[in-house]
Amino acid sequence: MKAIQIREIGGPEVLQLVELPIPAPGPGQVLIRVEAIGVNFIEIYFRKGQYKATLPLVPGSEAAGTVEELGPGVNGFKAGDAVASVGVLGSYAEYALVPAAQLVKVPGSLSPEHAAAALLQGMTAHYLAYSTYPLKAGDTALVHAGAGGVGLLLTQMATRIGARVITTVSSAEKAELSREAGASDVILYTEQDFVDEVKRLTNGKGVDVVYDSVGKTTFDGSLNCLHPRGLLALFGGSSGPVPAFDLIQLSAKGSLFVTRPSLWHYVATRDELESRANAVLGWVADGSLKLRKEHVYALDEAGQAQSDMESRKTTGKILLEP
Repeated sequence: MKAIQIREIGGPEVLQLVELPIPAPGPGQVLIRVEAIGVNFIEIYFRKGQYKATLPLVPGSEAAGTVEELGPGVNGFKAGDAVASVGVLGSYAEYALVPAAQLVKVPGSLSPEHAAAALLQGMTAHYLAYSTYPLKAGDTALVHAGAGGVGLLLTQMATRIGARVITTVSSAEKAELSREAGASDVILYTEQDFVDEVKRLTNGKGVDVVYDSVGKTTFDGSLNCLHPRGLLALFGGSSGPVPAFDLIQLSAKGSLFVTRPSLWHYVATRDELESRANAVLGWVADGSLKLRKEHVYALDEAGQAQSDMESRKTTGKILLEP
């Protein structure tokens, strides 16, 4: 099978197309034929060495495809089932192994591309809006990177609940996408100070929650956008890790809350995984949750896909197709 492999940490050029044997599923594993691969920032962190891994490595954890073979002890799936997972063991390949406990079935009306585009970012948006800070009608949320994959889905879910959503984006084109997703106000952070704008838009009150996937360059400002006892959900770090922080500042700024959530802790049980996945895939299937997946690359263009993601040239979801 063709696969992308990393043999050393570095830039996009270390993502090399190679030929590898098709793996055999072990106990509790399922072999899938990969049809669409979700590209995420975590693969960039591994490529750069920010997250440690044993090399050589086939990167990637998100994919949709078809069940090819079941390992010993696997029940509930059969060859030919349309499936998707965010727990794939090396999704940048034509075939990949998935722990059966991390695999979900895809509705028959949904394409592999839609499933791969929806699952990780959709479940991330779902846990943020429904669990990390359970939004309710009348709440006000600030969503950074509002035209990104999670940002567009999170905005739709928040407005579905009845919350007011303010987003930050880098361009007028991205602002339009964010408004289409339901944002009531969009801040161009390249032209405006987002803290000042949030305070103006909320009459000085601040917001109930900030959903921040950017990290280093937005962290202080995000805290300053919250009203007393507000919550900052820092769920990513596309601009780099947050610097050392004295917790007494949380008290000084109004007894604030900060959390650094991970999807894995919000799909830790089979029931929770299926609940979130079924909600997200069901909404995509019935058209009530809109995806933006305009960026599709061939498998051997994985380096370009990651480079474009890192340089913020893209909006919505990035896919690879074997």
